[in-house]
Amino acid sequence: MKTKFFTSLIVLFTIVSSAQSQTSKHLIFKGVPIDGTLNEYVTKMKLNGFTHLGNEDGTAILKGDFAGYKGCSVGVSTLKQKNLVHKIAVIFPEKETWSTLSGNYYDLKQMLTEKYGEPSETLEKFDSYSEPKDDGSKMYSVKFDNCKYYSVFETEKGNIELSIKHDGVTSCFVVLAYFDKINSDIIKSQAKDDL
Repeated sequence: MKTKFFTSLIVLFTIVSSAQSQTSKHLIFKGVPIDGTLNEYVTKMKLNGFTHLGNEDGTAILKGDFAGYKGCSVGVSTLKQKNLVHKIAVIFPEKETWSTLSGNYYDLKQMLTEKYGEPSETLEKFDSYSEPKDDGSKMYSVKFDNCKYYSVFETEKGNIELSIKHDGVTSCFVVLAYFDKINSDIIKSQAKDDL
């Protein structure tokens, strides 16, 4: 009897949370609307299998699997003055070669295009006198900030930005950032009030 009750409860919870995410006016990340306080959002991400590593300057740092990639780092951001989640950034695992780094970028870009349509803005180039020819020179360009690879997907609920980034000269990775329109507008409005 208890087993049937708990099974029914889990099914009901799944249906309700699915319905909430589909009818939400907020951008969705991992099935959860980008809204609420930092603690509320972190709790929801823990239920999705993420591990909370801690908070730093209004950003919760989590670790977990995302879009078929293992060991991603996820930053859930708020504005310090207002505890309202408005941005989520996924940092995919570091890559040592251009072929694997660009492979991640193009794989994610294809999946995003299938889901959201063609990007509204794309820039994919190297800022150098001549186009890098081999894998090593392309990675050198990434590490020294001479690689501009990004795609922006605009939706009614916010923007999604995919890019290739680096941290110093040793760490190169793909970043996928979600910006909720409603909460970003609230934060901008509050910032304008300060001016």
